[in-house]
Amino acid sequence: MAAAAIRAKDHAARGVKYAQAIVAGEIPACMYVKLACERHLRDLETYKEQGIFYFDAKAANRVCNAIEHFRHIHGDWARGGQRLTLEDWQRFIVCNVFGWMVTESKTRRFRVAYIEIPRKNAKSTLTSAVGLYLLACDGEAGAVVVSAANTQSQAKLVFGDAQAMAKKDDEFQAKYGVQVKAHAIVQPQTDSKFEALSAEYSNLDGLNLHAALIDELHAHANRGLWDVLETAMASRIQPLLWAITTAGDNKAGVCYNQRDHVVDVLKGHIVDDGYFGIIYTADQDDDLWDENTWIKCNPNWGVSIFPANIRREAATAQTMPSAHNAFLSKHLNVWVNADSAWMPHGAWEKCTMERLDIEDFIGQRCYLGVDLATRVDLNVVMVLFPPDGERNWYAAFGYYFLPEGTIAQPGHQHYQGWETAGFLISTAGTTTDFNRITETIEDLYSRFEIAEIAYDPHLSAAIVTALADHGVVQTPQVEVKQIPVNMSPAMVELEGLIMSRRIRHNGDPVLAWMMSNVRAKHVGNLIQPVKDIVEKKIDGVTALITALNRALKAPPPVDWSTRPGLYSV
Repeated sequence: MAAAAIRAKDHAARGVKYAQAIVAGEIPACMYVKLACERHLRDLETYKEQGIFYFDAKAANRVCNAIEHFRHIHGDWARGGQRLTLEDWQRFIVCNVFGWMVTESKTRRFRVAYIEIPRKNAKSTLTSAVGLYLLACDGEAGAVVVSAANTQSQAKLVFGDAQAMAKKDDEFQAKYGVQVKAHAIVQPQTDSKFEALSAEYSNLDGLNLHAALIDELHAHANRGLWDVLETAMASRIQPLLWAITTAGDNKAGVCYNQRDHVVDVLKGHIVDDGYFGIIYTADQDDDLWDENTWIKCNPNWGVSIFPANIRREAATAQTMPSAHNAFLSKHLNVWVNADSAWMPHGAWEKCTMERLDIEDFIGQRCYLGVDLATRVDLNVVMVLFPPDGERNWYAAFGYYFLPEGTIAQPGHQHYQGWETAGFLISTAGTTTDFNRITETIEDLYSRFEIAEIAYDPHLSAAIVTALADHGVVQTPQVEVKQIPVNMSPAMVELEGLIMSRRIRHNGDPVLAWMMSNVRAKHVGNLIQPVKDIVEKKIDGVTALITALNRALKAPPPVDWSTRPGLYSV
């Protein structure tokens, strides 16, 4: 029993066995994981007798044991007060970073660790525990450890988990003299501290860091913070820049730059003995919708990655293009483009109801979405009727305006054809005639119960003033800025309505063209509509999303005759 317990704590040996199993093909893994494992095994053989580096199994085991001393703070494991248990892939990483030493100085070999892995593989939990070790157990006087990110809220995620871990561990606090403060974890006797740090911090100069922990490096727009952190470690004996991230969409950013460096190191194109890197992803020829690929990408499959959840999200991603990139980057660690196709081909056309006529909705409640321009883009008034007691679907009708000078330009035959067919309203001159748009809204006001008129603030003042001058003041006029936080919820909802055919239209060719032009730009966990080139207009879709934004909120009725004017969201 005792011998078994001792073997179970030989993390370094289990890390080696993991590497051997990966190389032998016994554990499914991508090329980059195999190369990282081959590097470890090759170095163990190369430096077995003597050399510039050596592997200290005791040092590696010490760090792993310290990590396993901390308790879970999330999910079912936290309810039972369970301590962390490292998986073999985690042992492999930790033992590499903390076990390899420089022979001459007896200090750590690796100064940078880059770990790229899909979300929900417990990367943040591991990082928080590593931070606590570096603060209190690494033997560094005046150790300054930071959880670093572009924003303070992101930086506090890893730091907050470390706070919770330390608070739960009275033994750790007592043994190492650690105190958990509101904004820092400190070890007074060594003058060491662990805190959150972001690029928003007013003064990043003068930092003297023992370690910097970066979660979700892909979210960094530029390399400014990375460079600050790296240079802030110059005077430390064995500093560590620990970056753990999922894939993203900015291939011009610092994260992809570091990823390229890791790939070059692993492939042997360059030599960087102080840089550890590993990337869990799919290989180039893998079927991204095959469960075997998902297992390969997620080393915590069946532990913190629940197969049923991944299957469900994969099914959604296959039918909803806007979810496609998120699935690939977050669950398979595949780098994607920022913009992706939004609608499957033909999805909008399937929502056509040929005999649908706006005249059938006289007197019914609706929302107007207004998107305005001056010359080049179309001006749009979108009328959206929400479901009522007799139907469970939305109905959408569009009014499109363009100056006659723009319609007549060479290459605008599609505009000319739509004008002839009555789908596009031509206005006099070469710039937008806002009076013509105002007249259309007045006419709609006289025939329908308009709950709200929603605008993007851009150019809205002209319409708001004109409507007030014409007496249309009893309907609230709402500014809806075209920013991701406003666009994303309604865009996701519209996608679902289209896929389930719970929105209908009359085959309007202008809106169909615009639907085909929309790309979904991912901004963090949000999406917003964008176009590839300026000629591919999407104004009608933007107006529809704006109207749906307000329809989804469905505020209780208000007597707007006593509260005229414009308000913002």
